[in-house]
Amino acid sequence: MIIFPAIDIRNGKCVRLKQGQYDQEQVYGDPVEMAQKWESKGAEYLHLVDLDGALNGTAENLPVIESIVEAVHIPIQVGGGIRSIERVENYIKIGVQRVIIGTQALHNESFIEQAIQDYSFQIAVSIDAKNGLVATDGWTKTSDVKALDFARKLESFGLQTIIYTDIAKDGMLSGPNIKELETINEAVNMNVIASGGISSREDVLKVKELDVYGAIIGKALYTGNIELEEILKEV
Repeated sequence: MIIFPAIDIRNGKCVRLKQGQYDQEQVYGDPVEMAQKWESKGAEYLHLVDLDGALNGTAENLPVIESIVEAVHIPIQVGGGIRSIERVENYIKIGVQRVIIGTQALHNESFIEQAIQDYSFQIAVSIDAKNGLVATDGWTKTSDVKALDFARKLESFGLQTIIYTDIAKDGMLSGPNIKELETINEAVNMNVIASGGISSREDVLKVKELDVYGAIIGKALYTGNIELEEILKEV
C-alpha cells in the first residue's frame, strides 16, 4: 500500500482545513519545503490539492506546484479545480504524474471520458462522499448520485484509479470510514486510494487490511499523530 502525504495549497501556502471548511484553516508554511520534508522521510508519492482551484477553478497555484515537481524526485498527483483538458495538459507538461478530477467528472461526462481516453492511467477521479452521496464544488454541495454507482460508471469508462474520501471524517482525526471503503474496494477492480480521517497507526493498518492501493494521510502527519518514517516500515 502506498502512503501519500497530503499537501493542501491555498494562497501559495501549505494548509490544512477541517472538513474542507475554508474558514477553518491552519497554515503549515511553504509547500515546496513540505514536499522535500516528506520525500526526505521516505515518501514514495505525494498528493497535492490546489484548494483555490477546487473552490473557484483558477490555476494561481500552478507555479507553486511546478516548483514542487522540480524540487523532489518522487511522483506527484494533483487535484483541485481541474475542469478542462487544457488544465490536464498543463499539469502533465510540468511533470505531474497523475491528475485528479473531481467535480467535473460528475458534471461533464464527455470531459472525463476524453481525459481517460487521452491520458489513461495518468487520470484519477476523486469521489468525495457525504452519507454515501457524491459531494461537489469543494465539498460545498451534495449531489443525489450514490458514490458506489458513480465509481462503477467511471470504471466502465476505463478509469484505473479513484480516490475515495468520506468528507465527514476528513481533518477530524476520528478514523476512516472502513465500511464504506471496503464496500467501494470490493465493488470495483480499480485502484482505490483511501482518504479522510486516517489519524493513527491503527487506522493505517486497518486500511491496509482492506488491500487498497493507497492511503492519503494529511492532518495526522502534521500533528505528529502518525510518524511517516515509522508507518512506512509497517506497510
